[in-house]
Formats: sequence, structure tokens, C-alpha cells
Amino acid sequence: MNRQEKIRACVAEYEKQIIAWRRDFHRHPEPSFCEERTANLVARSLKALGLEVYEGIGKTGVAAVLEGGLPGPIVALRADMDALKLAGESESEYASTVPGVMHACGHDGHTAMLLGAAHVLTKLREKFPGKVKFIFQHAEETAPGGALAFMEEGFLDDVDAIFGLHLRSTLEAGKLEIVLDKPIMAAADRFTVHLQGKGGHGSQPQECIDPILVASNIVMNCQSIVSRSLDPLDAGVISFGIIQSGSAFNVIPDKAYLEGTVRSFVPEVRQKIKEELNRKVAAACSMYGADYRFSYEEGYPPVNNHEKEGQLVLEVGEKVLGPSNVGIGRPWLAGEDFAYYLEKVPGAFFFLGAGNAAKGIIYPHHHPRFDIDEDVLKPGTELLVNIAWEYNEKGVLFPF
Repeated sequence: MNRQEKIRACVAEYEKQIIAWRRDFHRHPEPSFCEERTANLVARSLKALGLEVYEGIGKTGVAAVLEGGLPGPIVALRADMDALKLAGESESEYASTVPGVMHACGHDGHTAMLLGAAHVLTKLREKFPGKVKFIFQHAEETAPGGALAFMEEGFLDDVDAIFGLHLRSTLEAGKLEIVLDKPIMAAADRFTVHLQGKGGHGSQPQECIDPILVASNIVMNCQSIVSRSLDPLDAGVISFGIIQSGSAFNVIPDKAYLEGTVRSFVPEVRQKIKEELNRKVAAACSMYGADYRFSYEEGYPPVNNHEKEGQLVLEVGEKVLGPSNVGIGRPWLAGEDFAYYLEKVPGAFFFLGAGNAAKGIIYPHHHPRFDIDEDVLKPGTELLVNIAWEYNEKGVLFPF
């Protein structure tokens, strides 16, 4: 058997265990910064392999180092572990047992695959060139995220490249997509608006400053920012997710609160949207005589892949999945703190399809019925192992 065949056979030996890990994580989801059970299970499994294990990174992050039998570069592989504060509606045998919390973004699968990759690489370590750092990251779902903690601990200081993947239920199972000439994922920001009006009786609006009217004006006028203030060739999203005001049908309240998110791919668009939001809020409040407080929090930056590492993912993907299942995809306007890693070291982040209409796996991420096709966990693990191996081997033969 050649190396790829050996890896495939070894992953096949662990497939049932990888699925079992995924189901265990799915049954026992933990939100950001609370991944204690998950982290403990991961750490125990890594210690049993005899790896150098680090715990408590940024509170609940876990990392491990594997040293191969041959000299070579240092490559990092990352998976996120946290779940969402979302009440699940799954009827599967492995449905969440934690009220109000579920794995609705595939992080349980990411963690299981990386744990499987650690076991496979340990078994084959004698022929492996260089080192692998396994990053089991906490708190991807909650800014400022867990990635910064690993960087502050210096865990990437000697890393030559880093790779990660995200399962996508909206992409057919077994398909791999990557984006190279533009960001693969967007900057994700948050804004809030506190409005102060003047309350009163619903029958006497002339005596009031209606914050609901002001809020409505803000929401409507902000929709023109993307269509009229941005270059049509630039992508941007402004979504209001929260509007709160009032508690009685016949009372004009004195306050209103709005909160939303902004998504963008380039710094210029990000800054333009921020400025225009502030201007629209100020104009609406000036027109109606309301006071306001506007805040804008920049979240994760865009995820920008590096060309050489991205091409390596495509090459490995074609070997593992077949050329017809691998290609250049479209950017996703979701956010990812993997972006911070790619700002520090070369690397690549890619999507692996996990949707399957025939099995009813059709719901998008962050949906209460979200699920993944577990048949992708085996090839996903193969991808991680082969990417690490190919990168380090090429680094020995042809230094990047």
C-alpha cells in the first residue's frame, strides 16, 4: 500500500470511534467558554496517545503536539469545540440532552475529526516528517473568540502553516470548496443603538417624541446603505436582529433599542458601512428630536487564504475525494476567528459538504434541526491527515 492507502485504511479503523465521539459531543453540547466536559474528553484521549498536551488555554482550550519520526516543518490543524445557545428540535438518537444548547454549526464533527486525525497520525508517526500541533479551540461562536488565546500563549510562534475546515450542511456531502482570490468568510461586526425619546399617552403623540417612529426610520433608511452608498461590485450586509420598545398598546414609550450585525469582505467597505450607520442614526434622531447612543464593535476580520496552502488543499482534496468533488466555491458571509491565525501564519480554511437531502439533512447552520451526514467524517479525517503530511513532506523537499 502507498501512503494514502495506508492513511485511508487507518482512518477506516477509527471511523466508528470518530462517529461515536461526534455523537457524544452532540448529546452533551457546551457553549463558548463552558466547554469543560468536551475539553476533558479531548485531553484524556490525547494523553492516552502519549502526546504532549496543554489544557486550560483561554480557560477551556486544549492543544497537543505530535513529533514525527523524521525531521520537517511544523504544521497546525485546528477544530472548534463550542455549541450554540439554541433549543434543538432534533429527534435523532443523539439529540442534545442539554436544554437550550445544541451543536447547530458542526463543531462536534470538527472536534471528532481532529481527534481522529491525532490518533491516525500517532499510529503512523514513525514515517511522519516534522511536527503537528493539534488545536482544539474553544469559543469560536462568541467574539473575541478563542483563537487569540492560543496566539497570546505563543502556540503559533513556531508554526509554519495552519489548516482548518468547516462542515457545510448547505453543500452536498463529500464536496470540497475553497476560495483563493478573495476572502472565504466575512468580517462580522455588531452594532447597537439606544434611543431616548419622550413618552406619553398614545392619544397625544404631539406631546411625545416617539422612539418607535425613530427606530423605524433608522431601519428603513439603513437599507439604502448597501444599495446606494457602496460600490455595486462590493459585498456588504446590514441586518437588524433586535428591536425592543414599549410594553403597552396605548402608551408611547420613551426608549427604544436596536441591535444588528454588519458583514463585509474588505476594510474600506467595513469602514464605509460603519460611518453610514452612524450618519443615518444621527439624521433620524435630529429629524425627530430624539437623543441616541450608537456603538459599533468590530468582530472577526475576514478569512483570507494563502495561495500556496490553498492550492495544497485542492491537490489533496482531489486525491482523497476525486477531482469532480473539489473546486473553487463562493465566499460565505458568516464570520470565523480562524481569520486571526491566517493573519499570523500562512494557511488555508476550506468547506467540506455535509448535507444530504435523501437523509433529510437540509437545514442550514444555526437552525434547531441542523445536522450533518456522518458519512463525511471519514473523508474529512483523511483530508486533515493528508494535508498535514503533504505540507510537511513538501516543506522538506521544497521549502516554502
